[in-house]
This record gives sequence, C-alpha cells and structure tokens, in this order.
Amino acid sequence: MESETNFQSEPFKSQLESLTQTIRSMSQDVKGDTVALLAILRTLEVLHREIRESWFREALPDNRQALYALLKEIEAYGGWPYIPRASLRSLLQKLTLDLEEEDSPSSNES
Repeated sequence: MESETNFQSEPFKSQLESLTQTIRSMSQDVKGDTVALLAILRTLEVLHREIRESWFREALPDNRQALYALLKEIEAYGGWPYIPRASLRSLLQKLTLDLEEEDSPSSNES
C-alpha cells in the first residue's frame, strides 16, 4: 500500500514527531490554564474531523484487497483514531466531589 510506505518514510515520521512535540510543549506552557488547554483540545478535534471528512475519506480504498490491507494496518497498529469528549456530567461529578472534600469535617480536622 502506497500510504504505508509514505507513513514509514523518515521525513514524514520526523514531521509527525515534531508536531507532537510542539503540541506537548504548548500544553505544558499553559499547564493549569483550563481555557488555553480547552482551545488546544478544540483545535485538535477540528483538525481530526477535517482530516477524517476530507482527505482520509477521499483516500479510502476502492477495492477489496486495498480495504483488507487497510483493515490489517488498523488492527495491527492501534485501531481507529478517536477523540473522546469529556461529558458535562463527568465535569459536574468532579466538581461535586471537590466540593464535598472541601466541606468534609474530617478533611479540616487533620
């Protein structure tokens, strides 16, 4: 499969590693800034959707042999990429637990 060859090429791997390091560095630089971290996550989500809906969809195989090769690649190297969203419910549960810990008499008596 042509794309497998491109993916494993040294320039591509180097660019991908550089991009990964840039995102990690940006995230570390704004550590503790929820709004900035949220902006990074939103950008990644938009990029994920854009790549999936345009270039990836256009690159999907058009025959069984190529589709089989792609499915083997997906199975062998980590599955289907997915960016889960934090649910409002999970954020509220965390807030509730934090508030309960602050109000707990046992946490104040120690």
